[in-house]
Amino acid sequence: MTTEHHENQDEHLENKLQKITYLLQRYKLVEGFVRLQDTPEPVLIESIIQKQNLSNLQSALDKLHPADIARILEMLPLEDRLIIWGLVKAEHDGEVLLEVSDAVRQTLIEDMDSEELVAAAELLDADEIADLAPDLPSDVMEDVFRALPMEEREQLRAAMSYSEDAVGALMDFDVITVRSDVRIEVVLRYLRRLGELPDHTDQLFVVNRDEHLQGTLLLNQLLVSDPNTTVTEVMTRKTVKFLPDDKAEQATQAFERYDLVTAAVVSPEGKLLGRVTVNAVIDFMREKADIEARNQAGLSEEEDLFAPVWKSVRNRWAWLAINLVTAFIASRVIGLFENSIEKLVALAALMPIVAGVGGNSGNQTITMIVRALALGQVSQDSTLKLITKEIGVSIVNGIVWGGVVGLFTYAIYQNVQLGLVMSLAMLLNLLLAALVGVLIPLTRKKLGRDPALGSSVLITAVTDSGGFFIFLGLATLFLL
Repeated sequence: MTTEHHENQDEHLENKLQKITYLLQRYKLVEGFVRLQDTPEPVLIESIIQKQNLSNLQSALDKLHPADIARILEMLPLEDRLIIWGLVKAEHDGEVLLEVSDAVRQTLIEDMDSEELVAAAELLDADEIADLAPDLPSDVMEDVFRALPMEEREQLRAAMSYSEDAVGALMDFDVITVRSDVRIEVVLRYLRRLGELPDHTDQLFVVNRDEHLQGTLLLNQLLVSDPNTTVTEVMTRKTVKFLPDDKAEQATQAFERYDLVTAAVVSPEGKLLGRVTVNAVIDFMREKADIEARNQAGLSEEEDLFAPVWKSVRNRWAWLAINLVTAFIASRVIGLFENSIEKLVALAALMPIVAGVGGNSGNQTITMIVRALALGQVSQDSTLKLITKEIGVSIVNGIVWGGVVGLFTYAIYQNVQLGLVMSLAMLLNLLLAALVGVLIPLTRKKLGRDPALGSSVLITAVTDSGGFFIFLGLATLFLL
């Protein structure tokens, strides 16, 4: 999708939101006016207006794709959101619940009764129900299990057995299989009888009588082949496939590397279990990127934009508390050099520069390392080389930018020694930022923790306290 097309889509969605908001405000305005009246029943004309407003809202929503409805629900305050949610057609409830964020989904589920939730889940495929399962009440899931046919029940049980970061959790069971000994003409007749193909179908899976995967038949190859040839003559035997317990990150890398649309998921014995599609991979990558962004900022979970104040406070307090502790530590470091600062006031003006540049450099390093860990580019053998490389980058940056800062310091304060101290402090703090920027995510990864969680808070704490200590220590040693 081009940038221009993406901007047009965003503008189009904004126009839809404005229309929905306008109709909703009209509805709420009349509703509020009716409540102010003393009469027990609304005036007939007002009742007609309200019905017309609701009809217009309903008509506008019916024209929207479930993904657009989900985006609009996320943009609305809770009260307005629930009004709109009540107007969404029941057959779209499940699709909308899949599209909204986890935090918003919770508010919508709380507004539905058990019968509505069961009805919404029954319209979804087994793998989609598995995505919703963690947010649904246990009694609802029991009712959903009982309502599903036996085959889908087993598929749902299988999908729910895998961890969220496994390929099995991304697996789609809607696959088309063919035998290798049939003719192309027979395959084409079979596809015509199906009426439509599953979404993102670019290939058919060739299996034997025991459902073991033998290869794939690409649709473009199917369409141009002689109808009298057999599948085995035109099928591709070497194909990308995954085990259900493989890491989902491996699948995302393979999809990116080989430009895949779909890929088979097989058991250790080679039996075809399902497939992974590019849309599931994109959703996983987007969710993972969102989690990493939240973790780096120290947010413990996804937060509804219009969540209650106390819920947002609980989500944010932990790392703010840690940040407060590190700020006190930094202040005590400064307190150790109060006498030096009193004798040379310029130190107070210059020390934030050293800490700020160090923190920025450290965050750059951490971002690179976290991304490399996510892509599987960092091994145990390469750790030392990685540290050496980042230290080399910091030395060059320290010499260049430390020199620039030193010259500016000399130009402002006409003090050669102060300029040299500033340059050396900048170099040493950049080295500290590089070393810690590599070690923080690698250490957290080795301990089995998320390498991105709170990393920006930790690196800022180290470079602030370390930068102040290095700069003020050097100033005390050489200037005072």
